[in-house]
Amino acid sequence: MSEPWSCLPSPLADDVAASWESVFPEGLPGWLLDDTGLSAEIIARAMARSLFLRQTLERHPEQVQALLESRMLGEPTTPEYLQERWNEYLCEVADEPGLHSALRQFRRETQFRIIWRDLMRWADLHETMAATSTFAEVCIQGALDWLHETACEQYGTPWGVDPVSGSEAPQSLIVIGMGKLGGCELNVSSDIDLIFAFPSKGETRGGHRSLDNQQFFIRLGQRLIQALDQITADGFVFRVDMRLRPYGQSGALALSFAALETYYQDQGRDWERYAMVKSRVVAGDRKAGQVLMENLRPFVYRRYIDFSAFESLRSMKAMISREVRRQGLENNIKLGSGGIREIEFVVQAFQLIRGGRDRELQQRELLVILNELEALELLPSKVVNELREAYVFLRNLEHALQGMEDKQTQLLPEDELSRARVALIMGFEDWQACHAVLEQHREKVATHFANIIATEEDEENGQSSLDEGWFELWLAEVDEVSDTQWLEKHGYEDPAGSLALLASLRDSRTVQTMQTQGRKRLNQFMPVLLQALTEVEKPSETLSRVLQLVEAILRRTAYMLLLLENPGARTQLVSLCSESPWIARQLAETPLLLDELLNAESLYHPPAKDELQDDLRQQMLRISYDDLENQMEFLRHFKKAHTLRVAASELKGTLPLMKVSDYLTWIAEVVLDHVIDVAFANLVARHGYPGRADGAANETDFAIIGYGKLGGIELGYTSDLDLVFVHGADPELVTDGDKPIDNAVFYTRLGQRIVHILNAQTPSGQLYEVDMRLRPSGNSGLLVSTLQAFRKYQLNDAWTWEHQALARARGVAGSRDTLAAFEAVRHDILCQSRDREKLRQDVLEMREKMRANLGTTESRKDEVFHIKHDTGGIVDMEFMVQYLMLAWSNAYPELTKWSDNIRQMEELGRAGVLPVEDAEKLREAYIALRSSIHRRALQNLNSQVAADAFVEERKYIWSVWQKIMSG
Repeated sequence: MSEPWSCLPSPLADDVAASWESVFPEGLPGWLLDDTGLSAEIIARAMARSLFLRQTLERHPEQVQALLESRMLGEPTTPEYLQERWNEYLCEVADEPGLHSALRQFRRETQFRIIWRDLMRWADLHETMAATSTFAEVCIQGALDWLHETACEQYGTPWGVDPVSGSEAPQSLIVIGMGKLGGCELNVSSDIDLIFAFPSKGETRGGHRSLDNQQFFIRLGQRLIQALDQITADGFVFRVDMRLRPYGQSGALALSFAALETYYQDQGRDWERYAMVKSRVVAGDRKAGQVLMENLRPFVYRRYIDFSAFESLRSMKAMISREVRRQGLENNIKLGSGGIREIEFVVQAFQLIRGGRDRELQQRELLVILNELEALELLPSKVVNELREAYVFLRNLEHALQGMEDKQTQLLPEDELSRARVALIMGFEDWQACHAVLEQHREKVATHFANIIATEEDEENGQSSLDEGWFELWLAEVDEVSDTQWLEKHGYEDPAGSLALLASLRDSRTVQTMQTQGRKRLNQFMPVLLQALTEVEKPSETLSRVLQLVEAILRRTAYMLLLLENPGARTQLVSLCSESPWIARQLAETPLLLDELLNAESLYHPPAKDELQDDLRQQMLRISYDDLENQMEFLRHFKKAHTLRVAASELKGTLPLMKVSDYLTWIAEVVLDHVIDVAFANLVARHGYPGRADGAANETDFAIIGYGKLGGIELGYTSDLDLVFVHGADPELVTDGDKPIDNAVFYTRLGQRIVHILNAQTPSGQLYEVDMRLRPSGNSGLLVSTLQAFRKYQLNDAWTWEHQALARARGVAGSRDTLAAFEAVRHDILCQSRDREKLRQDVLEMREKMRANLGTTESRKDEVFHIKHDTGGIVDMEFMVQYLMLAWSNAYPELTKWSDNIRQMEELGRAGVLPVEDAEKLREAYIALRSSIHRRALQNLNSQVAADAFVEERKYIWSVWQKIMSG
C-alpha cells in the first residue's frame, strides 16, 4: 500500500513525510476519517499546501474535531452556518477576556475551514471572498453587541435623534466597512478598514453619571478594536485599520452623522471618494446606517459624467508607480505592475466618472461591475474577459500565498518549497508553468491599465532626432581632438574636463560589469543627456553634477528609462542641476525624487499645508503604524520630495523668500503631526490610552513646541529642529490597557520614540536633526514636561535667554487643547513686568558671548562677513526684537501674538515701541540677509560672504542696535 503523500511532487512529498508523524504521532485518528469525507491522501494534499492547516491539525486537534462535527469540510461555508457557530461560542462568554478568547477560537476554526476549502479548490473565489467577509461581519457584530450591552450597564444608554423616525431613541454604533470588506471581497488573511459613526449628539441615560454620546461611542469603539485586534495567547481576530476615517489618526474615533456629512461635503478629497466606492454598513444599526450611506452618496457619485476625476485618477496612478519603484514591489501581485490594484483602479475609475449617471455602476463587487461595464459598452468584451480572468487568477494566487501560513502577504515566494506549494494550489505541474501564466495575465492588465488611465508621460513621446555625433562621443568611436571640438562647438566650457569625466564613467568597474540590458539603456541615455546639457549655461559644470546621479542609478536603470521617455523630466533635471549643486546632490542621494520632475506644474507650485497633510495621509494609508521601518523611510522621502519642490520653486522665482520658509516650516509641521500619531498609536497598542481626570478617551494631551527657526517660521533647507515636548495630563494617572503604566512614563516613552523616528539614520538618511536643549533645565531636565511644570519653571527658574527663546516659540503639532494652553502660558510669561535695565544687560551679555564664540575672528574680519553672527547681522536684529518684546509686552500684550521676527517687527512698529521707519527698514534688511542665506544653501555655500557685502544694511542695523541697546 502506497504512502498517502506518494502522489505529491517530490519536494512536497518529502516535506509532508517528514512532518506526518509529528502531526499524527498515534496515526490518523478515527474522528478525522469517519463520516467526514476525508482520506489520508486528501489530508496529505492539504498538509502539502498549507503550514497553517498542518500546524492547526497538530496543535489544536480538538478544534478541528469540533469543526467537523458541526459541518463537514466538503459543504460550503454559508452565512447561516457562521452565525450558528458564533452563537455556540458566545454561550460560553462570561466576561470581556472570555469574549476575546471566544473570538480568537472562532477565528482559528473558521480560518481552517475557509483556507482548507480554498486551497483544495473545493470552494471557488466567490465563496472564499464571501465567507471571509461574512466571518468578519459576524465577529464585528458579535463583539459589538456584547460590548454595547456592558458599556450601557457601565455608562448608561446613549440617546439621541433617530435618523429613521426623527424622534428620540436609544442609539447604536454604526460600523462602516471599507475596501475589500465593504466590497465583500476580503482576503483570507486581511486587515479590515473601518469607520465608526453614531446618529446624533446626546447623552447617556440610566448610568451612574451621564456621558456625552461621542465619548460613549469612542470608548465602545476602542474596546471593539481591542476585541478584534489585540494579540493574546490565542492570537488575534483581525488587524483593524481606522485611518480612513475623517482626519485619519488625528481625527475622533467616532463621529456623528452630521459631522461625517459636513466633513465629506467641505473637505472630502478625491482619494476619499475612491475609498468610499466600496463603503458598506457591516455592523450596528443597519437602518440608521443606510440613511447615512444615502446621504453620503452624492459625495461619491456626481450627478453628471465627472471628467474632472481623470486628473485625480492620473495622480493616483503616478502614486502607484512611485510606490512600486520606492519599495521594489515588482514581485508584489497586488501593488506591482499588472497587479490586483490596477484592475481595481480601472473598475473604480469608471465608477467615479460615470457612476452618478449610470446607477448600475453604484455597486461594490468588482466582478459585478466588470459585467456592467461590458453591458454598458464602456469596455470591449475582450478587455472585460481578460481583466476578469486575470482578477480571478490573481485573487486565487493571493489566497494561495496567504493561506500557506495564514499570513498577510502578496509577495511571490523565492524558496523552492513555497513555490512548489503555490504551483500545486494553482493546479500547475511546476512553478515555471505557474509563473508563465501569471506573467501573461499581468502583461494584459498592465496594458489595459495604461490604455485606460493614460497620462501624458505614458503616451508615445518618441525620441527627437539625435545627432549621431553624441553617440560617437559617448562610445569613444572617434579621436579625442574631434570629441573636444564637438563639445566646444556645442557650448561646453570645459570640453577636456567633460571628456575626462565621461571616460572615467565609461571605464568604471560598475559600467564594465553591467548586464546587457542595463548597458544598452546607458548607451541610449548618455547621448540624449549630453545633448540636453547644451540647453544650460554651463554644460561642463552641470555634467559633473548630473553624473553623480548617473552613477547612483547605474544598477537601477528604470530611472534611465524614465528620463529617456520623458523629455520634460530630462529638461527639468539639467535645468535644476545647472542652477543648484544642492539639488543635484539630493537627486543623486535619492533617485526616487526624479518622479517629482515628471510634472512641471506641481514641481514649481508646491502644495499648501492642508494639501501636504492630505498627501501624507493618503500615502501613509498603505503603511501600517506597526511597520516603523517603512514609516520612517517614507517620511524621509516625503520630506525630500516636497523640499525639492520648494527649492525648485525658489530657483524658478515662483516662491518669494517668505513663502519658502513658510513651506519648509509646513513640511516639518505635517511630518511632526504624523510622527506623533505613529508613536502614540504604537504605545497605545501596548499600554492603552493615557488616563485623564475627565475620563475622556482618544486624546493625546501631547504637544510639540517649536523654538528657533521652526518656531519663527524661518526654516531653511538644512535647518535642525529645536523642540520642547509638553503634555496636559495628570502624570500620576495610569493608562487603560492590559499593561498599564503611569502617564508620566507613557509620555516620556512617547517623546523618546518621536526623537528616535526623527533622528535615526536610515538608508534614506535622517529625517531631521533634533535639538532638545531648550527644554526646562536643558539636557539635565525631563524630556517631556507637564504644562504646569513648564509654567512653574518659566516663572521661577528660567534665565533671561530662555525667555528670549520663548519669544520665538509656538506650538507646532499635537493636541489642540494642549497647544492652546501652551500659547496662554507663553503669553503670560512674555507679559511679565521686567526691570528693563537688568533685561538690557542680560541680553547684551548673551549677545557678546555668542559674538565671541560664533562670529568671525578679528584676524579675518577684513576678509569675510558672517551674515548671521557678525556685527550688523541677523542675530543682532533678532536680539533687538526679543529685548523689545520682553521689555514692552507687559504694556502692549498684542506683541506676543506672533513668533516670527518679521511680524514681530511690524507689531513693534504698530505699537510705537519701534519707530515705524526703523521697523520697515529692519524688515527689508532682514529679508535681504535671509535671502542670501537661502540662495547660498542651494549652492552648497555657508553663511560667510565677502567683507564688503551688505555694507549699508550692516551700518543701519548697527545704528539701530546702538540706539536701542546702549541705554
